Amino acid sequence: MNFQWNFPTIVWIGENRVKELIEACEQLKITKPLFVTDKDLINLSFVKKIILNCTKKFKDLNIFSNFTGNPFGENIEEGVKEFKKNNCDGVIAIGGGSALDVGKAIAFMTVQNRPIWDFEDIGDNWKRANDTNISPIIAIPTTAGTGSETGRASAIINRHNGIKKIIFHPKILPSIVILDPMLTIELPPNLTAATGMDALAHNLEAFCAPNFHPMADGIALEGIRLIKSSLLKAFNDGKDIEARQNLLAASSMGSTAFQKGLGAIHSLSHPINAQFDIHHGLSNAIFMPYVLTFNKSSIEKKIISICDYLELEKNFESFLSWILDLRIKLNIPNKLSEVIDCTNLNLDKLSLMAFEDPSTSGNPKKISKDDLRQIYEHSISGDLF
Repeated sequence: MNFQWNFPTIVWIGENRVKELIEACEQLKITKPLFVTDKDLINLSFVKKIILNCTKKFKDLNIFSNFTGNPFGENIEEGVKEFKKNNCDGVIAIGGGSALDVGKAIAFMTVQNRPIWDFEDIGDNWKRANDTNISPIIAIPTTAGTGSETGRASAIINRHNGIKKIIFHPKILPSIVILDPMLTIELPPNLTAATGMDALAHNLEAFCAPNFHPMADGIALEGIRLIKSSLLKAFNDGKDIEARQNLLAASSMGSTAFQKGLGAIHSLSHPINAQFDIHHGLSNAIFMPYVLTFNKSSIEKKIISICDYLELEKNFESFLSWILDLRIKLNIPNKLSEVIDCTNLNLDKLSLMAFEDPSTSGNPKKISKDDLRQIYEHSISGDLF
């Protein structure tokens, strides 16, 4: 019954807090930052404005953006070369989960002599790392889903085997996080929905994970409430600043809470993300009700306590109905077969990848490779357990 609790970092939250980015650099003594964002964001007007403001302080601002969603190990290697070539001393990572994961991994890998895969989140692999002189990281999310800004891991795909790996080290937790809802108001409804459901999956699986972590439970419970009160508002009106800020908070809360554990929603998602380049939040949303019904016997009491807090009718079916109704209102597909061609899907391969995923160990109900295959089958047919 021994556990270790770790909690997040400095968080600046509020409208237009991104204007304090230079102050954040000064606090962390960053004089030559590497500005990390993805190919899609680099050309957006609000990112260009942030870069312009940075160049007033850093005349030779170095930028790395040669990657897209679901990044590969090669992207990290290229970013590390850019960091070292320009003698950078810190990372400013701005964007969705992929951009934040890449920025964190670059800062971490600049001082490592082993390949990145040696630090996969298994056992004590993180202790292999050189943990001195890891450069400070400033994280600025532009979506409210992954919570990577308050996480100590990066999700990176190994191109050689097509598996998404979770790279972990306590010191890749960003030193300062800036949560500015103004940076999320242009997020289109479909991405608002997918990222919001990602945050919900993090909070929900953390709350249902079996480990003892009452602080994480409290954070996850409030995170779920914020999503219930704000996700549809932001989906229907992207300029609702209060809803946007609530979702940013809930996203960071989910990442903070899931140090307690995740579960089969994520186990099933990671292979689909790596093999088919499907948005992680979208796949989490699709798998959510199938995993909930599979886990029912182990989580029913916890789900009833969530219902009590959310002012839903106090039974498992009420919560499941809320999830299903929320997905309908967010235009989330009901089945995996609605987003990929499942005709010749190699379920044996996918279920093995899911079984070996680190998230599997946190599932509240003991789960086998055959169980995971069965959940894949249900998600294709649309039949709940």
